[in-house]
Amino acid sequence: MTHYAVGDIQGCFDALIELLSKIQFDPNKDHLIAVGDLVNRGPKSLETLRYCKNLGDSFTTVLGNHDLHLLAIAHGIREPTPKDTLDPILEASDRDEILDWLQQQPLLLNIKGYTVVHAGIPPQWSIIQATALANEVSQALTSQNSGDYFAAMYGNLPLLWSDNLESPDRLRVITNYLTRMRFCKAQGELEFDSKSTITPPAGYKAWFDHAQRNTRENKIIFGHWAALEGRDCGDNLFPLDTGYVWGGAMRIMNLDTQEYIHLNT
Repeated sequence: MTHYAVGDIQGCFDALIELLSKIQFDPNKDHLIAVGDLVNRGPKSLETLRYCKNLGDSFTTVLGNHDLHLLAIAHGIREPTPKDTLDPILEASDRDEILDWLQQQPLLLNIKGYTVVHAGIPPQWSIIQATALANEVSQALTSQNSGDYFAAMYGNLPLLWSDNLESPDRLRVITNYLTRMRFCKAQGELEFDSKSTITPPAGYKAWFDHAQRNTRENKIIFGHWAALEGRDCGDNLFPLDTGYVWGGAMRIMNLDTQEYIHLNT
């Protein structure tokens, strides 16, 4: 079995199918892993979700910020924005089945010696700690009170993790680290204003550039940051969001060989 990890799909279903055809992906013998943001901005989010769900055990994903945004809208917590392309999902006859499946997905996955996460892991956390905290969010997502989680999910504060945090602040900052983070300080203080750049604001670095990052020896696959354009981020780091929905390439990685394969717009 060959394991592949694909970058942010964001509803670009036709490109996903073309890329999978390019690598001769066979769900009967291969496994596809997504780094999150299956939906939004692209034209075929509904088709993307249906396809991924129907792959069954041959597909795994972590949740990204756009996936969580979709779920919050579906729970009546948030209104769609003018940029969202989620209405076909919300109006689909099978929406409940699809969204229930999506809501069961984790925020972090450890597979084949890699850790897969949408945005990244803050420098002060180990893989063990990040996994445990991601599981806390998953428990909230799959509980009968998941609406409470979505109601408190939005917001930038707190900017810094503390073991003493209690919900909803605790779950919000875990979610922000794993699904929204780009720049932070060495101790993990987040910065959210800089999105379409790779140049850090004063006092901050990319989350993976901190010299004392506790996950330096761990292989991390991540998406979210299209502005990186898939450039080399250092040893053991595998950035997969190459911004297809914004005119870049769609990237897939063979986990066995660490080879990147691209589909250009």
